[in-house]
Amino acid sequence: MIIVTTDFVPGKEIKELKGFVRGNTIQSKHIGKDILAGLKTIVGGEIGEYTQMMDEARQKAIGRMVEDAKAKGANAVIAMRLESSSVMQNASEIIAYGTAVYVE
Repeated sequence: MIIVTTDFVPGKEIKELKGFVRGNTIQSKHIGKDILAGLKTIVGGEIGEYTQMMDEARQKAIGRMVEDAKAKGANAVIAMRLESSSVMQNASEIIAYGTAVYVE
């Protein structure tokens, strides 16, 4: 599956528009990670536990978007975007979305 953030796939021609596709996940914080993150805020620096958690959430959302695109017969997703939002305290949604197309 080709995934691009542009409105076209370089070197390919869009033959068929398959439509909007998306994938999402809601991720909550883990109390153990919160304690470690709290300690990091005192000394500063990257909070690796949250970086890893959000990376895994992005990968899940993208994977679900790809499955949606495959189900529609697409071999590429153009104009792909990622967004996040707070759903409730200590939980965030990550959504990956774009336009599924068939390219040659």
